[in-house]
Parts: sequence; C-alpha cells; structure tokens
Amino acid sequence: MNGTFRQSMSFLHTWAGLVLGWLLYFMFITGAIGYFFHEVDHWMKPEAPLAITMDQSQQLKIAEKRLATVSPDASAWYVRFPSPRNHNLNIWWDKPANEETGEQGSSGDEILDPTTGLPIVVRDTGGGRLLYKMHYALHYIPTQVTDWITSLAAMFMLLGLITGIIIHKKIFIDFFTFRPGIKQRSWLDMHNVLSVLPLPFYLMITYSGLIYLMFTTMPGVVGINYGFGEEINNRFHYALYSDERKPSGVAAKGISMSSVLVTVEKRLGKNQLGFIGLTNKGDSHANILVEEQGFDGLSEKAELIYDGISGELIDDGLRELTAAKQFYHVMGYLHEGEFANILLRWLYFLSSLMGAGMIATGMVLWAGKRRLKAKKHGVSKGFLLVEYTNSGAIIGLPIAIAAYFWANRLIPVSFEARAEWEVHTLFITWALMLLYPILVAAKRSLKQAWVDQLLLAAAAFSLIPLLNVLTTDKHLITNFYQQDWVLIGFDLSMLLFGLGFAFAAKRVHKKTATAINAGSVESQSVKE
Repeated sequence: MNGTFRQSMSFLHTWAGLVLGWLLYFMFITGAIGYFFHEVDHWMKPEAPLAITMDQSQQLKIAEKRLATVSPDASAWYVRFPSPRNHNLNIWWDKPANEETGEQGSSGDEILDPTTGLPIVVRDTGGGRLLYKMHYALHYIPTQVTDWITSLAAMFMLLGLITGIIIHKKIFIDFFTFRPGIKQRSWLDMHNVLSVLPLPFYLMITYSGLIYLMFTTMPGVVGINYGFGEEINNRFHYALYSDERKPSGVAAKGISMSSVLVTVEKRLGKNQLGFIGLTNKGDSHANILVEEQGFDGLSEKAELIYDGISGELIDDGLRELTAAKQFYHVMGYLHEGEFANILLRWLYFLSSLMGAGMIATGMVLWAGKRRLKAKKHGVSKGFLLVEYTNSGAIIGLPIAIAAYFWANRLIPVSFEARAEWEVHTLFITWALMLLYPILVAAKRSLKQAWVDQLLLAAAAFSLIPLLNVLTTDKHLITNFYQQDWVLIGFDLSMLLFGLGFAFAAKRVHKKTATAINAGSVESQSVKE
C-alpha cells in the first residue's frame, strides 16, 4: 500500500471487491429476483388459481371459518388477501407449545379457494420467496453465521464504493466513455459505466442493508441503551418489530376479525385490506392486526392494531413511532422496495443486475491484468483459481437459477422432499459449473469455457417456456386468453434472458475465433 493516497485507495478498492466478490455477486442476483418474488411464486405454483374479484368481507368470513376448522386452539390466526401481485387468499396459524402435555408448538398454512373455502393443493416449492431470502440468509448455514457473513460483505461493498469514488478522478467522463474491442480497456470502460450509472442505488442498498443487520454486528448499540442478556435483547426486538401487546395469561373470549372490518373500511376504504391477523387468541390481551394493501411513499402505509376483546383502536400505525424507529423502517422500505410500483420495481431489478455486472466485470478485469503479469513473472495459484472459476461463478449462477426453475417443473409433484431438492438442484448445478472450467475447459481454451456456459445458459432460459407448455396447462397461449399477465411476463422474460446469453455467446465466440486466427497467422509468419 505504499504510494500516494489514491494508489492506496486503489489497492483497497481492488481487494475489497476481490475477497468477497462472488458472494456479493450472488447477493445482487438473488436480491434482484427478490423484487419480483411474488410473481416468481405465482409461476412456480401453477395449480393456484387467478385472483377472483370478491368482496373482502366474504373472503374474511371464508378464511375465519376454515381457520376455526383446522386450528381452533391456535394462538394466532392470519389472513392475507389477494392483491395485484399476490393472487391467492392465504391463511396461516401458530399453535403454542403445551408445557403440561409436552406437545411442541406448530404452525401451518393453506391457500384457499375463495369460492368454496376449501384448500387448494399446490406443489411444495420454495418459490421466489426462497430466492429472495437467499440474498441475505444464504442457505445451509445457521442464521447467526449468515448475518455476520452478509454484514461483512456489505461492509466490503461500501468500502469498495467509497474507494472507487476516490480513485476515479474523471468519474463522469469515464461514464460517457466506452471503447469496444480494446480488450482490457473495454472491460474497464464497462466496469466504469456499470459502477457510475446506478451509484446512488448502490450506496442506498448497501447502507440500508448494514442498518438492517446492525443489531448483529453492533450489539453494543442495544446493550448501552437496554442492557445485556438474552431476555433484555428479546425485549428490545419486541419493541422494535412489534407494537402489539404481549399475552397477559388471563383467559378471555374475544371477538372475530370480521367484527372490526366495518370500522377498518371506514378508515381505509372498501376492499383495501392487505392483511389481518388475530394474535394472543383467547387471552385478555388479544390483538387484531390490520395492514393496508398498498401505499405511496415511504411511511404512509396504514398499520392498525385493535383490541381483540372490545374492538377499540389501540395503535394507529406510524403516528406513535420515534424518529429512530421510523428511520429504521424507512431504510427497510428503501432496501426491499416495498413501496415501489411496477416501474420502480423494474428499476430496482435492473439496478441490481447492473450491480452484479459491475462485480463481474471487476473480477474479469482483475484476472486480465494478472494474466499479463503472469507472462512475465509466472502464474500464481490464486490467479488460476480466480481465472478458471470466473466463468463458473458469473455464468454458472444464472444457469443454476434456471435449473431451479426446471426442477420446479420436472420433480414429481407428489415427491415429499421436492422443495428441498429444488434448492439442492440449484447448488449442485452451480458447483458443476464452477468445476467445469477447471476439469474440462483447462484442457481446451478458457474462452471456450465461457462460450460453452453462455450457450448452456441461453438454452436453459430459452426453453423454459417450452418446458411450461409440456408440463402444465398454464403457458403463453392459455395465459394470453386468461389474461394472466404475470405468467406471460415471466415466460417472455425467460426468452429475453436466453436471447441475451445467446448474443453474448456469439460475441465471445467471434472474439475467440479472431484471436485463434491471429495466433495462427503469427505462428506461420514466424516459421517462414
């Protein structure tokens, strides 16, 4: 790190991006999918019907009747109503553990047919929600460990952004500069464009992510103000995430959720509910939680709590929030894009993909620079590791996600562990893609490995709509007649991704062929 300040920042920028580059790439890709996880869920559960226009009072009565049948002794009932993004009438419940009998606590959920009130049997799948969860919880790793790992990755990302701003003296000029076909310079120009254009998004998403996980990485913040110990920590988190009352332990007969619906509709309007829940059921501190379906802005979503015994309003949304708590919630809204309409969600999605592209071009750029040095000073094992796994990490992850979608259609619906094997398929495929350049392409050409994997990605995504035709009755043709624009959009997006990978494969193949021909001509001239 000797040299000028800017040179020192360049060193930090390089290694901050390199050390956890692949993890950050994974987080950006899965995070991008998270902005459309409802839509991906809809595609991965083809048995679920389209949303039916029905008065919410009728839907709530149907849901309460079903909950009373399947979980009369549950401590909490929840209902989520159909919306433009979530097409299903969902119910779920929590049953507490019984210390006297030793019975463990349990929970369950169902998707209901709004017309009959009976559960709809859909395939077991992690869906888009699991892909969204992966971007911060990863997989196969305990939650406490993943919180530290993802926090560390976010810190490295923030360090990379700050040092990147410092080392780019002509950051805006670089943004408007792109010189194609000049090898390393082209990669650097692309890296600059992908870095500068969504820079405000990167700063926001990284900082808000760190805020989200600050109670893991900075426990002293909680300890100084609340004290230390598990019980005190639980009390703090309850105060942060929940405004509902804790159970009193005194039994009492409560009212139904439908009882407050008239009051709620006077406040929010008819059919504007997104969610309603009954907690501490059968207790004198029973709560009825109400959440508005949609909202504009960062802090205008109505969240109400009614007394589950008397029906009186006991908490009025964000009105009672402290500045610190409201700031924390706003950071959450910004990070998850909960407030965003369809156009803004697409902007979030594309910005996340550009973030993945920024990291990918940075990794390729690093390998390219080291390749030139390796010709003079020899090849290091670390360089070879990055060089030969770049294609597997960068192109292999999209292939693995495509395999996740394929598994959703190909694994038998009756298979008991099908949801787990969808995820296993994703990670097994990614592992194979990481090994491919090392075991196979190293004997041929590294660039050929890129071409092979780009072609595989093109085929994997392009054929998903055809797979849909062969395995379900919900495909482009039927969806067009049913006007299921979510499923139509999903299939068309898969075709678009496939075409994009095919175009990239053609470009890389063309450059590879040109390089081989140039090498052959040079070799022939030397012989002559």
